[in-house]
Amino acid sequence: MQVKDIRPLKRALREKMKNRRRQMTPEEKDQKDQAILKRMQGLRQYERCKTLICYVSTPIEVDTRRMIVEALAGGKQVAVPRCVEGTRNMQFYRIRSFDDLEPRTFGVLEPIPGRCEELTDFAGSVCVVPALAYDLQGWRLGYGGGYYDRFLSSYTGHKIGVVYASCVVPKLFHGKYDVPVDVIVTDRYFRTVKRKSPV
Repeated sequence: MQVKDIRPLKRALREKMKNRRRQMTPEEKDQKDQAILKRMQGLRQYERCKTLICYVSTPIEVDTRRMIVEALAGGKQVAVPRCVEGTRNMQFYRIRSFDDLEPRTFGVLEPIPGRCEELTDFAGSVCVVPALAYDLQGWRLGYGGGYYDRFLSSYTGHKIGVVYASCVVPKLFHGKYDVPVDVIVTDRYFRTVKRKSPV
């Protein structure tokens, strides 16, 4: 589904999805976050990966902090993004604990370069991709910054979208720079996205 200017449609849908998340009680959100984590950890792609590339969640997002702690405890490397000042690009740094992070862009916790090593080899990794909503084909509704689409355009590993089932819609508008994920993990199910082969 493609239209010329999808920005107003995306803005309206972002607000709808944010409101849907705000309506959850803390107990309901915690239960759903735990269900997503359990399904995520059961994925073959996750089990086999050596490095987990993961965002550090804010209160409105699917919780990844527990995911990061358990990945580190399980012997995986964890790399989280740091926005490059003055650009829409991100660099990823390996962290050992949340002590390696500081509040920065939009108040999000980001790695401190002097304490962390930049990840430059993405072999054997999976990337957990943040979004406000996904559709059944893996297209995502991000926050509008374009940071992840720029990174994902050249990332060749498995892309895993984590989202509440209530924020999955049949179809999303998408543009030519949007990048879909390979697997969607929700509190109710996971879905491997099958793409049509080009004719």
